[in-house]
Amino acid sequence: MEQEHILVVDDDRDIVNTLRIQLEKEGFYVLCAYDGQEALDVLLRETVHLILLDIMMPRLDGFSAIMKIREKKNIPIIVMSAKSEDTDKILGLSIGADDYITKPFNYKEVIARVKSQIRRYMKLGGVFSGTDEVKIGRLCYNFTAHTLTADDESVKLTSTETKIIELFMRHPGRIFSAEEIYSTVWGEPLAYSGENTVMVHIRRIREKIEINPSEPEYLKVVWGIGYKFENR
Repeated sequence: MEQEHILVVDDDRDIVNTLRIQLEKEGFYVLCAYDGQEALDVLLRETVHLILLDIMMPRLDGFSAIMKIREKKNIPIIVMSAKSEDTDKILGLSIGADDYITKPFNYKEVIARVKSQIRRYMKLGGVFSGTDEVKIGRLCYNFTAHTLTADDESVKLTSTETKIIELFMRHPGRIFSAEEIYSTVWGEPLAYSGENTVMVHIRRIREKIEINPSEPEYLKVVWGIGYKFENR
């Protein structure tokens, strides 16, 4: 079985080295970079299945790196940052991160989150069964390729956005609470600020699939209950 490749990006070399040792103990192949630009260079020449990424770095900061990465890749990105404010977390998630860990962190927690993201990324859709493709109005989702099109145009989704879309496309018309979405997509009980995390991802998806995101045709709020995907 091929090793999953993890790219660790931080200008603190001690953190990079410690994470490399811990991840290698768990059987991962670890690539290292020390700023955002170096991370982009690694991605051009190496296969990477997940990125652990610091925010405050020289040359190219983490937020800028995420935006560039998301132009071409939907691999999971876990942000590692000393910035603990909710606004920073929401910003990270809104531009394409899949998870956010605040420094100083417990290395065992980092490993657990890496395994959780890798498991969902590598086996996306494996827990579901059914038809290969679903069409709803302007949208078409392929469960084998894990791809979404709108008006026959490809929609670029992050790994987490893809999981959310797949959940809704499997169950059009069903109402999911934020707790259900979080536990299914993130693979753990609803965490602190988890509802905000779900809300941010829903907003990002709307911006990509809706003609008018403020008046969505598909991904709708059911006030006081949760969200549903309209079966049009």
